[in-house]
Amino acid sequence: MSVLTLRLAGPLQSWGASARFARRTTESAPTKSGVMGMLAAAAGIERGDDDRLEPLAALRFGVRIDQPGTRVRDFQTAHHGVTGKSMPLSERFYLADAVFVAALEGDHPLLAELHAALRAPVYAPFLGRRSCPPSLPIELHLHDHSGLQDALREEPWQASPWYRKQYRGRDDIELTVLREADEHEQNAADTLRDQPLSFAAEHRRHTLRTQVTYSVRIPNPSARHLPRHDPFDALDEESA
Repeated sequence: MSVLTLRLAGPLQSWGASARFARRTTESAPTKSGVMGMLAAAAGIERGDDDRLEPLAALRFGVRIDQPGTRVRDFQTAHHGVTGKSMPLSERFYLADAVFVAALEGDHPLLAELHAALRAPVYAPFLGRRSCPPSLPIELHLHDHSGLQDALREEPWQASPWYRKQYRGRDDIELTVLREADEHEQNAADTLRDQPLSFAAEHRRHTLRTQVTYSVRIPNPSARHLPRHDPFDALDEESA
């Protein structure tokens, strides 16, 4: 098995697991269906090509929250292109200034193909919605003979420099991981309707998958310990 790791960073992201009418929410981390859709677009897989989507959907998925970002709300208005009639007010939610590491585990040839597709995508990738382009290259590394858990624990911290600056006094940082459950973890797993079956516009279909949540500690590359200063030292020197 091999693992492909991705860096999902941008001014705005939106990963909706469910949407009802004019209210479009976002999850706190990327969804499997959203990431699979991005990879399928990069590889040039058309929406109705379920046969080519199936191998991608079979990949094991996990995500690490390196920088949680801030949830923001936006109101949008629109008019019908033909009649000019005003459409209902749309309420949409986004994650601002978030950074995630997503990981996919599977056979090396397929992951190598996806890695190459991200470097020269057929359709431009976006972070959940077309209005959310990435701010940095998405592909990180293709790990040979590695597992999903190891890759999510060993990949360096990808948070923005301004965010890492807040944690300079720590040697390591604790990050949340959301990962597809192994067979022995099913009893402690959450269930989500986030396993893509088809992206066809006329009948998008998803089924259930299981997910476990836990934390990992990774080294902080920005760690810096300042020497402790005692304000009474100067007074002692003056009195001496």
